[in-house]
Amino acid sequence: MHLHEFQAKELLERYGVKIPKGRIAGTSQEARRLAERMGFDRFAIKAQIRTIERLAEGGVRFAASPDGTAATAAAMLEKPLLRSTPATTAEDVRWVLIEEAIPCALQLYVAVVLDQATGEIVLLTSRSGGTGIESRFANEPGLITKTPLKFTPDGLEGDFEGAAQSLELPTAATTNAIEIFRALARLTHELDALQVEINPLALTPDHDLIALDAKLQIDDHALFRHPSLAAFRDAVSDDEEDPLELAADRHQINYAALPGSVGIVVNGAGLALSTLDMLRDFGASPANFMDIRTTATSLDIAYGVGLVLSNPNTAVLLINVHGGGMQRCDTIAEGIAIAISKTTNPPPIVARLAGNNADFARVRLTSSGVIFEEAADMTEAVKIAATYASKAGSV
Repeated sequence: MHLHEFQAKELLERYGVKIPKGRIAGTSQEARRLAERMGFDRFAIKAQIRTIERLAEGGVRFAASPDGTAATAAAMLEKPLLRSTPATTAEDVRWVLIEEAIPCALQLYVAVVLDQATGEIVLLTSRSGGTGIESRFANEPGLITKTPLKFTPDGLEGDFEGAAQSLELPTAATTNAIEIFRALARLTHELDALQVEINPLALTPDHDLIALDAKLQIDDHALFRHPSLAAFRDAVSDDEEDPLELAADRHQINYAALPGSVGIVVNGAGLALSTLDMLRDFGASPANFMDIRTTATSLDIAYGVGLVLSNPNTAVLLINVHGGGMQRCDTIAEGIAIAISKTTNPPPIVARLAGNNADFARVRLTSSGVIFEEAADMTEAVKIAATYASKAGSV
Protein backbone atom coordinates (compact mmCIF):
# COMPACT_ATOMS: atom_id res chain seq x y z
CA MET A 1 0.00 0.00 0.00
CA HIS A 2 1.58 3.24 -1.20
CA LEU A 3 0.39 6.24 0.83
CA HIS A 4 -0.09 9.81 -0.30
CA GLU A 5 2.41 12.36 0.95
CA PHE A 6 -0.02 13.92 3.44
CA GLN A 7 -0.77 10.48 4.89
CA ALA A 8 2.91 9.57 5.18
CA LYS A 9 3.63 12.87 6.90
CA GLU A 10 0.83 12.34 9.38
CA LEU A 11 2.41 9.05 10.43
CA LEU A 12 5.88 10.59 10.56
CA GLU A 13 4.60 13.34 12.84
CA ARG A 14 3.11 10.72 15.17
CA TYR A 15 6.62 9.31 15.51
CA GLY A 16 8.13 12.68 16.35
CA VAL A 17 9.48 13.78 12.96
CA LYS A 18 8.94 17.47 12.20
CA ILE A 19 6.93 18.34 9.08
CA PRO A 20 5.89 21.69 7.57
CA LYS A 21 2.58 23.16 8.70
CA GLY A 22 -0.09 22.67 6.07
CA ARG A 23 -3.44 21.28 5.00
CA ILE A 24 -4.93 19.70 1.90
CA ALA A 25 -7.45 21.39 -0.40
CA GLY A 26 -9.73 20.00 -3.08
CA THR A 27 -10.51 23.26 -4.91
CA SER A 28 -8.70 26.47 -5.77
CA GLN A 29 -11.12 28.41 -3.54
CA GLU A 30 -10.21 26.21 -0.57
CA ALA A 31 -6.54 26.68 -1.38
CA ARG A 32 -6.90 30.48 -1.35
CA ARG A 33 -8.76 30.58 1.94
CA LEU A 34 -6.35 28.12 3.55
CA ALA A 35 -3.45 30.32 2.48
CA GLU A 36 -5.20 33.38 3.89
CA ARG A 37 -5.80 31.58 7.17
CA MET A 38 -2.26 30.19 7.48
CA GLY A 39 -0.61 33.49 6.57
CA PHE A 40 2.81 32.19 5.53
CA ASP A 41 5.28 34.39 3.63
CA ARG A 42 5.70 31.69 0.99
CA PHE A 43 3.68 28.60 0.16
CA ALA A 44 4.49 25.21 -1.35
CA ILE A 45 1.65 23.72 -3.42
CA LYS A 46 2.02 19.98 -3.96
CA ALA A 47 -0.15 17.65 -6.02
CA GLN A 48 -1.10 14.57 -4.02
CA ILE A 49 -0.17 11.94 -6.56
CA ARG A 50 2.16 8.99 -6.16
CA THR A 51 4.93 9.70 -8.64
CA ILE A 52 8.72 9.65 -8.33
CA GLU A 53 9.41 13.00 -9.98
CA ARG A 54 6.54 15.35 -9.12
CA LEU A 55 8.77 18.40 -9.49
CA ALA A 56 9.65 17.53 -13.07
CA GLU A 57 5.98 16.85 -13.83
CA GLY A 58 4.90 20.25 -12.47
CA GLY A 59 3.38 18.73 -9.34
CA VAL A 60 5.36 20.90 -6.90
CA ARG A 61 5.22 24.68 -7.20
CA PHE A 62 5.55 27.73 -5.01
CA ALA A 63 3.57 30.92 -4.45
CA ALA A 64 3.97 34.07 -2.38
CA SER A 65 0.31 35.01 -1.90
CA PRO A 66 -3.13 33.47 -1.42
CA ASP A 67 -4.10 34.46 -4.97
CA GLY A 68 -0.97 32.84 -6.35
CA THR A 69 -1.67 29.75 -4.28
CA ALA A 70 -5.21 29.52 -5.66
CA ALA A 71 -4.05 29.95 -9.26
CA THR A 72 -1.37 27.29 -8.85
CA ALA A 73 -3.79 24.88 -7.19
CA ALA A 74 -6.31 25.42 -9.99
CA ALA A 75 -3.70 24.54 -12.61
CA MET A 76 -2.78 21.33 -10.79
CA LEU A 77 -6.36 20.24 -10.19
CA GLU A 78 -7.29 20.73 -13.85
CA LYS A 79 -4.40 18.82 -15.41
CA PRO A 80 -3.74 15.07 -15.04
CA LEU A 81 -0.17 14.20 -14.08
CA LEU A 82 1.85 11.13 -14.94
CA ARG A 83 2.55 8.73 -12.13
CA SER A 84 4.90 5.76 -12.01
CA THR A 85 3.29 3.69 -9.25
CA PRO A 86 2.20 1.03 -9.88
CA ALA A 87 2.54 1.75 -13.62
CA THR A 88 3.02 4.81 -15.77
CA THR A 89 -0.45 6.30 -16.21
CA ALA A 90 -2.12 9.71 -16.20
CA GLU A 91 -3.98 10.43 -12.96
CA ASP A 92 -6.26 13.29 -12.00
CA VAL A 93 -5.12 15.31 -9.01
CA ARG A 94 -7.86 15.15 -6.37
CA TRP A 95 -6.09 17.19 -3.69
CA VAL A 96 -3.23 19.58 -3.30
CA LEU A 97 -1.22 19.99 -0.12
CA ILE A 98 -0.75 23.64 0.88
CA GLU A 99 2.30 23.97 3.10
CA GLU A 100 4.66 26.54 4.50
CA ALA A 101 7.70 26.78 2.21
CA ILE A 102 10.64 25.95 4.46
CA PRO A 103 14.06 27.60 3.87
CA CYS A 104 16.63 24.90 3.22
CA ALA A 105 20.40 25.12 3.66
CA LEU A 106 21.01 21.46 2.73
CA GLN A 107 18.85 18.70 1.28
CA LEU A 108 19.42 15.29 2.85
CA TYR A 109 18.11 11.88 1.84
CA VAL A 110 17.01 9.40 4.52
CA ALA A 111 15.15 6.10 4.16
CA VAL A 112 14.59 2.79 5.89
CA VAL A 113 13.80 0.13 3.30
CA LEU A 114 13.66 -3.60 2.72
CA ASP A 115 16.63 -4.54 0.53
CA GLN A 116 15.01 -6.79 -2.05
CA ALA A 117 18.33 -8.41 -2.93
CA THR A 118 19.31 -9.49 0.59
CA GLY A 119 15.99 -9.46 2.46
CA GLU A 120 17.53 -7.16 5.08
CA ILE A 121 16.26 -3.86 6.47
CA VAL A 122 18.74 -1.05 5.79
CA LEU A 123 19.04 2.63 6.65
CA LEU A 124 19.95 4.77 3.63
CA THR A 125 21.45 8.24 4.09
CA SER A 126 22.97 10.89 1.84
CA ARG A 127 24.07 14.52 2.02
CA SER A 128 22.86 14.97 -1.56
CA GLY A 129 19.10 14.49 -1.45
CA GLY A 130 16.43 16.07 -3.59
CA THR A 131 15.16 15.47 -7.09
CA GLY A 132 16.67 12.81 -9.30
CA ILE A 133 18.45 10.93 -6.55
CA GLU A 134 17.52 7.54 -8.05
CA SER A 135 19.18 8.33 -11.39
CA ARG A 136 22.12 10.03 -9.69
CA PHE A 137 22.67 7.01 -7.44
CA ALA A 138 22.74 4.73 -10.51
CA ASN A 139 25.70 6.72 -11.86
CA GLU A 140 27.34 7.34 -8.48
CA PRO A 141 26.85 4.35 -6.13
CA GLY A 142 28.77 6.05 -3.31
CA LEU A 143 26.15 8.79 -3.15
CA ILE A 144 24.09 6.83 -0.62
CA THR A 145 25.43 5.15 2.53
CA LYS A 146 23.85 1.88 3.65
CA THR A 147 23.64 1.01 7.35
CA PRO A 148 22.34 -2.52 8.12
CA LEU A 149 19.59 -2.78 10.75
CA LYS A 150 18.89 -5.87 12.82
CA PHE A 151 15.83 -7.01 14.71
CA THR A 152 16.29 -7.10 18.49
CA PRO A 153 13.84 -7.52 21.39
CA ASP A 154 13.68 -3.71 21.48
CA GLY A 155 13.02 -3.34 17.74
CA LEU A 156 15.27 -2.44 14.81
CA GLU A 157 18.73 -1.37 15.89
CA GLY A 158 21.86 -0.27 14.05
CA ASP A 159 24.67 2.26 14.01
CA PHE A 160 22.41 5.30 13.99
CA GLU A 161 25.14 7.47 15.53
CA GLY A 162 27.65 6.55 12.85
CA ALA A 163 25.12 7.18 10.06
CA ALA A 164 24.31 10.61 11.47
CA GLN A 165 27.96 11.57 11.92
CA SER A 166 28.74 10.59 8.33
CA LEU A 167 26.40 13.37 7.15
CA GLU A 168 28.78 15.95 8.69
CA LEU A 169 26.02 18.09 10.16
CA PRO A 170 26.21 20.67 12.95
CA THR A 171 26.21 19.11 16.42
CA ALA A 172 22.56 19.89 17.23
CA ALA A 173 21.41 18.60 13.84
CA THR A 174 23.46 15.40 14.26
CA THR A 175 21.70 14.67 17.54
CA ASN A 176 18.35 15.37 15.87
CA ALA A 177 19.25 13.10 12.93
CA ILE A 178 19.94 10.18 15.29
CA GLU A 179 16.45 10.56 16.77
CA ILE A 180 14.90 10.72 13.30
CA PHE A 181 16.71 7.53 12.24
CA ARG A 182 15.44 5.78 15.35
CA ALA A 183 11.91 7.02 14.66
CA LEU A 184 11.97 5.70 11.10
CA ALA A 185 13.25 2.33 12.30
CA ARG A 186 10.52 2.19 14.95
CA LEU A 187 7.84 3.09 12.41
CA THR A 188 9.14 0.44 9.99
CA HIS A 189 9.07 -2.22 12.69
CA GLU A 190 5.74 -1.33 14.28
CA LEU A 191 3.80 -0.77 11.03
CA ASP A 192 5.44 -3.46 8.85
CA ALA A 193 6.63 -0.84 6.37
CA LEU A 194 8.58 -1.82 3.27
CA GLN A 195 9.77 1.73 2.62
CA VAL A 196 9.89 4.89 4.72
CA GLU A 197 11.60 7.65 2.78
CA ILE A 198 12.19 11.35 3.48
CA ASN A 199 13.51 13.20 0.45
CA PRO A 200 14.44 15.85 1.05
CA LEU A 201 15.03 16.06 4.77
CA ALA A 202 15.76 19.77 5.02
CA LEU A 203 18.53 21.20 7.17
CA THR A 204 17.24 24.70 7.88
CA PRO A 205 19.47 27.76 8.43
CA ASP A 206 18.88 27.43 12.19
CA HIS A 207 20.05 23.77 12.07
CA ASP A 208 16.63 22.18 12.44
CA LEU A 209 15.63 19.08 10.42
CA ILE A 210 12.21 19.02 8.71
CA ALA A 211 10.72 16.40 6.37
CA LEU A 212 9.76 18.28 3.20
CA ASP A 213 8.55 15.20 1.34
CA ALA A 214 7.81 11.64 2.36
CA LYS A 215 7.00 8.27 0.84
CA LEU A 216 5.63 5.35 2.81
CA GLN A 217 4.77 1.83 1.67
CA ILE A 218 3.09 -0.66 3.99
CA ASP A 219 3.23 -4.42 3.41
CA ASP A 220 -0.24 -5.40 2.17
CA HIS A 221 0.12 -8.86 3.68
CA ALA A 222 0.60 -7.36 7.16
CA LEU A 223 -2.41 -5.03 7.13
CA PHE A 224 -4.49 -7.49 9.14
CA ARG A 225 -2.20 -6.63 12.06
CA HIS A 226 -2.93 -2.91 11.69
CA PRO A 227 -6.69 -2.32 11.59
CA SER A 228 -6.10 1.37 12.34
CA LEU A 229 -4.51 1.70 8.88
CA ALA A 230 -7.66 0.51 7.12
CA ALA A 231 -8.76 4.12 6.64
CA PHE A 232 -5.48 4.87 4.89
CA ARG A 233 -6.17 2.02 2.47
CA ASP A 234 -9.65 3.39 1.78
CA ALA A 235 -8.18 6.79 0.97
CA VAL A 236 -5.73 5.44 -1.60
CA SER A 237 -8.34 3.36 -3.42
CA ASP A 238 -10.14 4.48 -6.54
CA ASP A 239 -13.32 5.37 -4.62
CA GLU A 240 -11.48 7.66 -2.23
CA GLU A 241 -13.18 9.00 0.89
CA ASP A 242 -12.70 12.41 2.46
CA PRO A 243 -9.14 12.27 3.89
CA LEU A 244 -9.99 14.75 6.65
CA GLU A 245 -12.77 12.56 7.99
CA LEU A 246 -10.50 9.52 7.87
CA ALA A 247 -7.74 11.36 9.73
CA ALA A 248 -10.19 12.62 12.36
CA ASP A 249 -11.46 9.09 12.91
CA ARG A 250 -7.93 7.94 13.71
CA HIS A 251 -7.79 10.72 16.33
CA GLN A 252 -10.97 9.53 18.11
CA ILE A 253 -13.16 12.25 16.60
CA ASN A 254 -16.25 11.99 14.41
CA TYR A 255 -15.93 14.86 11.93
CA ALA A 256 -17.61 15.94 8.73
CA ALA A 257 -17.17 19.18 6.81
CA LEU A 258 -20.36 21.13 6.07
CA PRO A 259 -20.97 24.16 3.82
CA GLY A 260 -21.64 26.72 6.59
CA SER A 261 -19.38 29.22 8.39
CA VAL A 262 -19.64 28.39 12.11
CA GLY A 263 -16.99 25.90 13.15
CA ILE A 264 -18.12 23.81 16.11
CA VAL A 265 -16.19 21.92 18.78
CA VAL A 266 -18.58 19.63 20.66
CA ASN A 267 -18.32 16.43 22.72
CA GLY A 268 -21.24 14.09 22.27
CA ALA A 269 -23.25 13.33 19.14
CA GLY A 270 -26.57 14.42 20.66
CA LEU A 271 -25.13 17.71 21.87
CA ALA A 272 -23.58 18.26 18.44
CA LEU A 273 -26.86 17.68 16.62
CA SER A 274 -28.65 20.01 19.01
CA THR A 275 -26.01 22.65 18.36
CA LEU A 276 -26.51 22.32 14.62
CA ASP A 277 -30.28 22.67 15.00
CA MET A 278 -29.95 25.76 17.17
CA LEU A 279 -27.58 27.39 14.69
CA ARG A 280 -30.22 26.94 12.01
CA ASP A 281 -32.81 28.49 14.33
CA PHE A 282 -30.62 31.60 14.65
CA GLY A 283 -30.09 31.83 10.89
CA ALA A 284 -26.54 30.48 10.81
CA SER A 285 -25.03 27.37 9.23
CA PRO A 286 -22.40 25.00 10.66
CA ALA A 287 -19.06 24.54 8.92
CA ASN A 288 -18.72 21.04 10.34
CA PHE A 289 -20.13 18.30 12.51
CA MET A 290 -17.95 17.18 15.42
CA ASP A 291 -18.29 14.59 18.14
CA ILE A 292 -15.25 14.24 20.42
CA ARG A 293 -15.20 10.67 21.71
CA THR A 294 -14.55 9.93 25.36
CA THR A 295 -11.34 8.11 24.33
CA ALA A 296 -9.80 11.23 22.74
CA THR A 297 -6.67 12.67 24.36
CA SER A 298 -5.83 16.37 24.43
CA LEU A 299 -3.55 15.85 21.40
CA ASP A 300 -6.37 14.09 19.53
CA ILE A 301 -8.64 17.02 20.35
CA ALA A 302 -5.96 19.48 19.19
CA TYR A 303 -5.88 17.68 15.85
CA GLY A 304 -9.67 17.87 15.50
CA VAL A 305 -9.82 21.54 16.43
CA GLY A 306 -7.03 22.13 13.92
CA LEU A 307 -9.24 20.64 11.22
CA VAL A 308 -12.03 23.05 12.13
CA LEU A 309 -9.67 26.04 12.17
CA SER A 310 -8.08 25.07 8.87
CA ASN A 311 -11.48 24.95 7.15
CA PRO A 312 -11.40 28.09 4.98
CA ASN A 313 -15.15 28.58 5.54
CA THR A 314 -14.85 28.89 9.33
CA ALA A 315 -15.67 32.50 10.26
CA VAL A 316 -16.22 31.87 13.99
CA LEU A 317 -15.37 29.01 16.35
CA LEU A 318 -18.18 27.83 18.66
CA ILE A 319 -17.11 25.65 21.60
CA ASN A 320 -20.04 23.87 23.22
CA VAL A 321 -18.70 21.40 25.76
CA HIS A 322 -20.30 19.55 28.65
CA GLY A 323 -17.73 17.63 30.69
CA GLY A 324 -18.71 14.16 31.82
CA GLY A 325 -17.10 11.48 33.92
CA MET A 326 -14.81 10.21 31.15
CA GLN A 327 -14.16 13.42 29.23
CA ARG A 328 -13.49 16.46 31.40
CA CYS A 329 -13.74 20.05 30.22
CA ASP A 330 -10.09 20.78 31.01
CA THR A 331 -8.87 17.99 28.71
CA ILE A 332 -10.82 19.52 25.84
CA ALA A 333 -9.61 23.01 26.78
CA GLU A 334 -6.01 21.80 26.68
CA GLY A 335 -6.51 20.45 23.16
CA ILE A 336 -8.16 23.69 22.06
CA ALA A 337 -5.26 25.74 23.46
CA ILE A 338 -2.72 23.60 21.59
CA ALA A 339 -4.59 24.04 18.30
CA ILE A 340 -5.01 27.80 18.77
CA SER A 341 -1.29 28.19 19.51
CA LYS A 342 -0.52 26.68 16.09
CA THR A 343 -2.97 28.92 14.22
CA THR A 344 -1.72 32.18 12.73
CA ASN A 345 -5.03 34.03 12.40
CA PRO A 346 -7.71 32.34 14.53
CA PRO A 347 -11.32 33.46 14.08
CA PRO A 348 -13.46 34.86 16.94
CA ILE A 349 -14.07 32.20 19.58
CA VAL A 350 -17.26 31.73 21.59
CA ALA A 351 -17.20 29.20 24.44
CA ARG A 352 -19.83 27.55 26.61
CA LEU A 353 -18.26 25.25 29.18
CA ALA A 354 -20.30 23.21 31.66
CA GLY A 355 -19.94 20.08 33.73
CA ASN A 356 -16.84 18.35 35.06
CA ASN A 357 -13.89 20.77 35.57
CA ALA A 358 -15.55 23.62 33.66
CA ASP A 359 -13.98 26.27 35.90
CA PHE A 360 -10.55 24.72 35.47
CA ALA A 361 -11.08 24.67 31.70
CA ARG A 362 -11.78 28.42 31.67
CA VAL A 363 -8.59 29.06 33.62
CA ARG A 364 -6.61 26.81 31.30
CA LEU A 365 -7.84 28.60 28.18
CA THR A 366 -7.15 32.04 29.66
CA SER A 367 -3.70 31.12 30.98
CA SER A 368 -2.82 29.74 27.54
CA GLY A 369 -3.54 33.10 25.95
CA VAL A 370 -6.71 32.01 24.16
CA ILE A 371 -8.97 35.00 23.60
CA PHE A 372 -12.62 33.92 23.77
CA GLU A 373 -16.06 35.26 24.60
CA GLU A 374 -17.76 33.16 27.27
CA ALA A 375 -21.48 32.44 27.18
CA ALA A 376 -23.60 31.61 30.18
CA ASP A 377 -25.52 28.86 28.43
CA MET A 378 -25.90 27.03 25.12
CA THR A 379 -28.53 29.37 23.70
CA GLU A 380 -26.44 32.45 24.35
CA ALA A 381 -23.35 30.81 22.87
CA VAL A 382 -25.12 29.87 19.64
CA LYS A 383 -26.69 33.33 19.37
CA ILE A 384 -23.33 35.08 19.75
CA ALA A 385 -21.70 32.77 17.21
CA ALA A 386 -24.50 33.39 14.73
CA THR A 387 -24.01 37.15 15.17
CA TYR A 388 -20.29 36.85 14.40
CA ALA A 389 -21.06 34.80 11.31
CA SER A 390 -23.60 37.38 10.15
CA LYS A 391 -21.08 40.20 10.60
CA ALA A 392 -18.59 38.23 8.52
CA GLY A 393 -21.18 38.07 5.78
CA SER A 394 -21.10 34.29 5.64
CA VAL A 395 -23.94 32.81 7.67
